[in-house]
Amino acid sequence: MKKYIMGIDIGGTKCAVLLGRAQGDADDIVIDKLRFETRVGRGWRAVTEELLDNVEEIIKKNALSPEDILCAGISCGGPLDSRRGVILAPPNLPDWECVPIVDMIEERFGFDAYLQNDANACALAEWQFGAGRGLRDIVFLTFGTGLGAGLILNGELYSGANGNAGEVGHIRLAEYGPVGYGKRGSFEGFCSGAGIAKIAREKITEKLQMGERPAICEDFAKLDSMTAKSLAQAAETGDSLAIEIYEESGKMLGLGLSVIVDIINPQAIIIGGVFSRSRELLWPHAEKVLRREALGASLNACKILTAELGENVGDYAALSVAQYELGKAQARVGR
Repeated sequence: MKKYIMGIDIGGTKCAVLLGRAQGDADDIVIDKLRFETRVGRGWRAVTEELLDNVEEIIKKNALSPEDILCAGISCGGPLDSRRGVILAPPNLPDWECVPIVDMIEERFGFDAYLQNDANACALAEWQFGAGRGLRDIVFLTFGTGLGAGLILNGELYSGANGNAGEVGHIRLAEYGPVGYGKRGSFEGFCSGAGIAKIAREKITEKLQMGERPAICEDFAKLDSMTAKSLAQAAETGDSLAIEIYEESGKMLGLGLSVIVDIINPQAIIIGGVFSRSRELLWPHAEKVLRREALGASLNACKILTAELGENVGDYAALSVAQYELGKAQARVGR
């Protein structure tokens, strides 16, 4: 009896191919994995060929054949068309224009494959294996380099009319502010790793122009070295400007969360990335704004949770797509 699934995680820096145990849990779903550097400069054909070769290698390494695989899940940054299984030139994969990754896998190996953007895939992972276990209505926020969301509503992944549901980073929260997702003052502009660095550069530039020399950046030459991680480290040691930067991001996080709470009315909002690492710097400010702005009844029904899967979420995400689709197929057969 077939009992294996595949996971394929495609990123701008690294890719991974995983062999998983169907119906496994967080402790035993991952059987084996292979990783390699993406090296996007060589083009999508070279990267996808290496992906397919790694799928073949991991199957053979575990003394299996393609016939032993139930299906494969693919996690990749958007934009993409999950219904057609096509990747549509994500920013971190610049020449991947209309790459039919699902067809490529199905034609070579014969098992079904399913594609989801990384936010949706991570939402499935946290729902199946992490902080969202046992819940039916959750929102997962990436809060990484950018800001996206995956929606699990009434126990199902919700993708929207054309797969663009959950693009909360595009919501404008203020008329002025850092640019994120191509829009000034957007949720992503304030609440992402890149956005926090932009807030820092703006505040530091102001002080440098006034003749001040902030401890976290004493001259213009160091402006581009500001990162969310370095700023968090400075804030944790008591740097007042770094604390102020995280306070601004935290307040806008609270405002963005209030919109989600009022519109979606979820049981939980699970936040990963920067929030997972720096919750103590962000949450006190976010909570004040959230309590002021959100509907009380909806907020009382919603928990704000830190993602549980941490740096391994990409592994679980790809396999979660396969496991989710497998569960849907089995439910159809059972009806």
